[in-house]
Amino acid sequence: MNNAPTWFGHPRGLTVLFLTNMWEQFSYFGMRALLVYFMTKQLLLGQAQASFIYGAYTACAYFTPIIGGMMVDRFLGKRRAIIIGASVMAAGHFMMAFEPLFYVALATIALGNGLFLPTLPSQVGDLYRRDDPRRGWAYNVYYVGINIGGFLAPLLCGTIGELYGWHYGFGLAGIGMLAGLAIYLSGQRWLPPEPPRQQQPSPVSAGDGFDRNTILTLFAIGVAVTVFRSAYEQVGNTLALWAEHGLDRRASGLLIPMTWFQSLNPLFVMLMTPPLLAWWRRRAEAGHDQPPARRMAVGALLVAVAYLLLALVAWQAHGQPAGWLWLVLFFFIFTAGELFILPTGLGLFARLAPPRLGATTVGAWFLVIFSGSLSAGLVGSLWSSFQPAAFFVLLAALASVAALLLWLLHPLTQKIQPSNGSSTC
Repeated sequence: MNNAPTWFGHPRGLTVLFLTNMWEQFSYFGMRALLVYFMTKQLLLGQAQASFIYGAYTACAYFTPIIGGMMVDRFLGKRRAIIIGASVMAAGHFMMAFEPLFYVALATIALGNGLFLPTLPSQVGDLYRRDDPRRGWAYNVYYVGINIGGFLAPLLCGTIGELYGWHYGFGLAGIGMLAGLAIYLSGQRWLPPEPPRQQQPSPVSAGDGFDRNTILTLFAIGVAVTVFRSAYEQVGNTLALWAEHGLDRRASGLLIPMTWFQSLNPLFVMLMTPPLLAWWRRRAEAGHDQPPARRMAVGALLVAVAYLLLALVAWQAHGQPAGWLWLVLFFFIFTAGELFILPTGLGLFARLAPPRLGATTVGAWFLVIFSGSLSAGLVGSLWSSFQPAAFFVLLAALASVAALLLWLLHPLTQKIQPSNGSSTC
């Protein structure tokens, strides 16, 4: 396999995985951009019920990778898992076009996601030696792919859904999933060979297992990120509802579609990732690299600041629609925080994975997203009981608690860093 550098000095396989992930995320974010609006406007569900279903769906979509990761490592293998998972997810997106199949479609997408989601990130790590310093940076590059898909999805699926019918938007999301599968299959020669799989449970060798400190560290980080995601996941839920009624969406005499605002977050990810990577690289070369837990804490604190900004805007509006440019500023600060915490956490989990348990360990990261998404659904159900300003203060408080927990975890993460390579994620 020829892994000559082609983009940011990384193997060609990273480009294949980047594009595959981009289209998978196009399908996910396209469906997510429509989901709450579809439930409240088409299915006529109440806000609290719709928010809970939204949270439960996103939680299940990130719970199935825990089981899926173990199936991949022991039975299916990565290539087969991605093919099956992508096909099942595409079928689920197409089912969303039929209202009687709504809950079946959500379950189908979650099941397919269980095979697909933990497998692709673990293949990113397989492209590099474990001591390759590019390994950590690769996850930030990979994260851009997530957000290109996330940027395009609300603009295309969202606009089609709003103007021509929600079902057409869901169908376009399914087409995006099939595009990702086609790219993955066509780029096989650039992907790494699969390591041998364990066919039955067996004792894990000293070089393949977790030590106690690693388990405790990952668990503690998981608790902190769960709290963080209670606030973070409101972007596609309660914040989307506020964008519909709490913003003056007029610009040059035109009304901005409400789903378009969900493209701001991935747009800023694409714009901000290159300069952030360059800045982190210069700091690392100068010997001032920020440890992972501290970097994640800064990210959570930035998200808290973003929500405090919205709280102030909503409070000063006195029930009137606020200017939409405030939401642009919110997403700028929010995205900066996201880039500090989420790629760093994913890279940390993947780097600590034993060689033959890569998908299982990445699946543990998605367990964190599961718990955070479920708690976000519960927090979102409180939206109707609060004034917008008070609700945004609550979200800022949750993000601040997460920042404090992550900052306090720094000593524990430092104990396991020396034996696991660079701290840069």
